[in-house]
Parts: sequence; C-alpha cells; structure tokens
Amino acid sequence: RAIASGSAPSARWAAVFLPLQQVLRQHALPVPLLEDLLSAFAQDVEKTRDAEGYADRTELLDYCRRSANPVGRLLLHLYGVHGAQALQESDAICTALQLINFWQDLSVDIPRARHYLPRADCAAHGASQADLLALRGTPQNARLIAECAHWARATMLSGAPLVHRLPGRAGWELRLVVQGGLRILDKIDTLQGGSLHTRPRLSGWDWGVMLARTLAM
Repeated sequence: RAIASGSAPSARWAAVFLPLQQVLRQHALPVPLLEDLLSAFAQDVEKTRDAEGYADRTELLDYCRRSANPVGRLLLHLYGVHGAQALQESDAICTALQLINFWQDLSVDIPRARHYLPRADCAAHGASQADLLALRGTPQNARLIAECAHWARATMLSGAPLVHRLPGRAGWELRLVVQGGLRILDKIDTLQGGSLHTRPRLSGWDWGVMLARTLAM
C-alpha cells in the first residue's frame, strides 16, 4: 500500500518493492488484486498450520477467487481486455486450474496437512476422513474425486471461450493452458481415485494430444 501511494518501501524489502513500484506505475496495475493474492497466501499458510480444510465449495471458491483469479485478471489488464464477459471467463479458467491442481496433488498435499476436498462433498459421498488421511483407495473416495474432477472440468469449459477474445500469441498460449488442465483431468479420471497415491503427470504423448486439441478449438 505504501509503494502504491508513492512512498518508499522499507530498506529491508527494497529489492522487492522498488521494482514492483515501477511496474505498478508503468502498467497501472490494480492494487486490490495484489492484496487478494497476499490474503490467499496468508490463509493457505494458516490453514496448513492448523491442518484445517474447507467446509464446502463456496468456501473453497472464495479461496480460489483470491489465490487464482487475480492472476488472470492481471494478465487481462496487461492485454488491455476489460469486458465483463472476458473477466468472468478468466475467473472460470483460473478457478478451474486451481481446482485441477488440488485434485492432481492429493497424494502430495494431504500428507502435508493441506486439505482441499470440501467436507460437504466428502460427506455427500460417504468418504471418511480416516480413509482420506491414510490415502486409502475406496469406492467412496473414487466417487468423490471423480465428482470433484467433473466440477473442475465444467468450470474450465465455461471459461474456454476466452481463448477467442485474446489476440495473437496470448490466445494460443491460453488454448494450451486450457487443454493442459483438461488433459490432467483425463488422467485423474483414468486413475479412478488413484490420484490419492499417484500424482498424474503429462507425457510427451499428452503434449501431442493437447496440441491437436488446441488447433481444433
């Protein structure tokens, strides 16, 4: 807030905040988006410290709104794209990417006390906390992960039209980003709940599939 108002940063963080101040001025970046990112980072640290998860999708989406969506909005700002529809689609893509990352990293995050599967969804599918903490494959856990992956896919597809609103290279890069996320979801679906103990990764073949799908968008 100090550098955004034109004040000098403290000496301790000058190496970070002086360059940031120049970028803020040069591109007139919206400071509230940066504040949202910091808020999300702090929340993630606190929830990990306390091994606390998210009650429901509404609570998790609020985290995504601050942890992921600002990145897309900052990029749109730099591209000079400001329409309400474009912002909405950007939010959908960024939220979907955050969700996909959650479901891809279950085998890594849960042992680190980072819990993103909403408790309401767990209860709806009869997935027990004990089984999830043990990374135990059960039919209930498989159904839970499949439903969460379906949620992420639907969110991504709702934002995908944004690729046609961005000019040139930016639009093509975003096509690959969208297809990369969807391809990870394909792999999560193939594992049928196995992402609790196996982290899905993209191979050379997957990049070929993504490129073909990108050209078809």
